[in-house]
Amino acid sequence: MSRATPLKRAAVACVLVILAAAVEIAIFHAKGISFQLVDTYFVLDRPVHAQSAAGGMDMAKPAAPQSTSLTLTVDGKATTFSVADLNAMPQKTVKVHNEHTKADETYTGVVLGDLLAKAGFAVSTAAHREMLRSYLQAEGTDQYWVLYSVTEVEGSEHEGDVIVATAMDGKGLGVDGALKLVSSEDKKPQRWVRNLTAITMKMAE
Repeated sequence: MSRATPLKRAAVACVLVILAAAVEIAIFHAKGISFQLVDTYFVLDRPVHAQSAAGGMDMAKPAAPQSTSLTLTVDGKATTFSVADLNAMPQKTVKVHNEHTKADETYTGVVLGDLLAKAGFAVSTAAHREMLRSYLQAEGTDQYWVLYSVTEVEGSEHEGDVIVATAMDGKGLGVDGALKLVSSEDKKPQRWVRNLTAITMKMAE
């Protein structure tokens, strides 16, 4: 019997890898775990929260419930802001480039640092050490969540702007809900949160 050539051995190895992957996929589905490739990383058993090329929600999952208010929790105390509450506060407009839609966008809303102060965390000399050791968990109605350090959202410490937007290009946010968290310094909108519903301040242990 003739020896297998390196090309044939490589082909056999590829087939074995594909078969192994098929077995793993079958095991995932048998356990009720779904997955989808999103921006080169896997999301396992979690709602998919990714922008399509058209800028809408990924249609592989049902649309998330529309956000209508924001609950901001500081030191265990929750404060709820309606859209009307936010619109009554000083407004900030930021111009950003959305790498997913390949378009420049203009958002208007409230600076997150101002909301923290409204909820009870005002930056001061006494609170400076706590600020350096604290972070924010921001979550959408689809349970997608991201993290920011508190220094990233405080204007006295950081040049970039993080706002809770209520309008884009002078109009409503559409499918993104009534509220959307937007960062002006992130190169990609991976930490922008559509249908924003909750932000919780926590201290790193």
